[in-house]
Amino acid sequence: MNDLTRPRVIGQRTPRIDGEFKLTGRAGYTGELHAEGMLYGYPVPATIAHGKLEALELDEAQAMPGVVDIFHHGNFDTLHRSPNSMGHGDQVSEVRLPFEDETIHYHGQYVALVVAKTFEQARAAAYRVVARYRQASGAVPSLLGRDDEGLPIESEGSSRGDPEAAFSGAPVKIDRTYHIAAESHLQMEMHATLAEWHDGGRRLVVHESTQGVVYQRNAMARIFDLAQEDLEVISHYIGSGFGNKLFMWPHAVATAVAARRLQRPVKVVLPRQQDMMSGGNRPASRQHIRLGAGRDGRLTSVIHDSITETSLVDRYIDSCGSATPSFYACDNLAVSQRILPVNHGTPCPMRAPGEVSGIFALETAMDELAVELKMDPVELRLRNYAESDPESGLPWSSKQLDKCLQSAAERFGWDKRNPEVGSMRDGDEIIGYGMASCTWFAGRQPCQARVELRADGSLFVGCGTQDIGTGTYTIVAQTAAELTGMPLADIEVKLGESGLPSGPLSGGSMATASTLPAVAAAVRDALDALKEVATGNGGAFEGLSADDLEVGQGGLSHGEHRVSFAEVLKTNKLASVNGQGSTAPGAEQNAYSFRSFGAHFVEVRFDPGISRVRVARVVSSMDIGRAINPPAARNQVEGGIIMGIGMGLFEQLEYDPRDARLINSNVADYILPTHADAPEIDVELLDYPDFEFNEFGARGVGEIGLTGVAPAISNALYHATGKRHRDLPITIEALLASS
Repeated sequence: MNDLTRPRVIGQRTPRIDGEFKLTGRAGYTGELHAEGMLYGYPVPATIAHGKLEALELDEAQAMPGVVDIFHHGNFDTLHRSPNSMGHGDQVSEVRLPFEDETIHYHGQYVALVVAKTFEQARAAAYRVVARYRQASGAVPSLLGRDDEGLPIESEGSSRGDPEAAFSGAPVKIDRTYHIAAESHLQMEMHATLAEWHDGGRRLVVHESTQGVVYQRNAMARIFDLAQEDLEVISHYIGSGFGNKLFMWPHAVATAVAARRLQRPVKVVLPRQQDMMSGGNRPASRQHIRLGAGRDGRLTSVIHDSITETSLVDRYIDSCGSATPSFYACDNLAVSQRILPVNHGTPCPMRAPGEVSGIFALETAMDELAVELKMDPVELRLRNYAESDPESGLPWSSKQLDKCLQSAAERFGWDKRNPEVGSMRDGDEIIGYGMASCTWFAGRQPCQARVELRADGSLFVGCGTQDIGTGTYTIVAQTAAELTGMPLADIEVKLGESGLPSGPLSGGSMATASTLPAVAAAVRDALDALKEVATGNGGAFEGLSADDLEVGQGGLSHGEHRVSFAEVLKTNKLASVNGQGSTAPGAEQNAYSFRSFGAHFVEVRFDPGISRVRVARVVSSMDIGRAINPPAARNQVEGGIIMGIGMGLFEQLEYDPRDARLINSNVADYILPTHADAPEIDVELLDYPDFEFNEFGARGVGEIGLTGVAPAISNALYHATGKRHRDLPITIEALLASS
């Protein structure tokens, strides 16, 4: 029954247990919550990107209807900064506190927070706040179009062999530079905070749209000098985040200060413009890649140097080269990383951070190498297949990239590809075929969980992780159902509360692999406690050993004698038995390398008469171990593919080159793919459970669907047009310039 190599619920198509709440509007998203006596806050953003705030004219705003107070540098509490440590679980997205000083570091930086009785009143008054600035020269709008070398980050480097000598002596060389514009997360639900103080200001409850309730709890406890037990962060439902809700932003601190000062609940929901200016982005990158290879296509040298943006108030590193050392077999390799401070809000992780950008550069360079060698791009990748991890020397826990390449190529019809540029046509459209491999690291975090088996026949599972819309509620319930045989309808799952046993961040595709083993441990602990009750004095199986009992169909049995969990408890006049579970990465981390792999094949159609390009078809195969709930996992890959189309063809944050102000902080001018841009998508999830990674055999799926899509599009466009696009996004203007 507990043998997860042959599951009955895990790995099966399962409707989401929270689906009814979302469909009926009963799911409580932070921005929709209301508290008795609640006030509304609306931030006032800086209208310059570099300079000094000299004065705030507040009289008109303060006199407007409903205004209660206006917070700013001269009217704010003295607070502590968070230590900002990933290891200690108190990392924040921007370590600088709100209104900490009057230096303006980026466009959109908060200079005030207006609090009023209604949202409309707060917004109207915020528009009447007049800020006087002394604008400074020398604002840095972007690393794109600049030659700055940036600051080296030694911790992100990697080296083996003699890559420079190997490159110099290689018969075939590729030496290229690639650029990617900054992107916005554009999640459906914007950042939102509702703060309430209790017990005379000694206890703080924060409802937050966050991917990390425990991290925010820890950070806010340090900022407000509170004991952790006096602070609770709650996030039951989240309208996605894609990484920009992993760690806390300054608006949450300002909201909590306002609530404490005014002794009333305060809610702040960022408008879209401020969300885009001050709520994180994927930073722009410039990557220089040099590949050396023999005439047989085998790599002899890989040199990958990256520079990415950070802000003037924090150091964020988007590790573009993190996948490169392990991707292909090559004895000589060097990876380096640098950062350039610019006048933007602090960047933050965005789905598949670092690696998605690095894989665009690497997989485009590999396609360029294939063209130079006159070799099929799939064959080139198979010739450089890494049977073990070239970086660590460890064996892979499980790797089926070759099967991904072969299966996706066959389903796509890659054998029908004419390699000659521009040779495939359909009416006015030129057809291009392109492909790319993809990967994402497989990681786990420590996790704890609590389970109650109850006399009313239900089972409760609690864990301080959160469901960001990906289906965590459901897979936790599946786990409990698998180990107990109980129907899903009898299982209650509670997530998204920092007061629950400590759970992991919902990011990096680590939540599933981290949470489910802890839930399983807690279920087994509760079952062990129930068996003790059942075999003890007066128990339903008195005199037997716990080892004699079998678990299944929501009950305990011995031979033909079966008793439900509820009956066992009622017989002993107990309301419930509890179980605790705690798991963390262990010795397996030193024995294996863990990664997920995949391949994307893309068909583009280009109409040169109007310079229109569209992605017509995407065929993908993913090696993610076991999919716990296959439809949800497939949906994650499909969503990643659409995001990859946005990255490849549409999305870019544009900053005024004169003063670094963000120009397109709205969904009218920031171009996203729409339903009309969605291609035919065929996603295959290979079923090779990775039991070296965890007992469920599951690795993450959230990030990998995005990696590799943009280079596959770029490579397909080269096949269609003969023009190589090394800068993302590939806009209509870029297509016109290359035609």
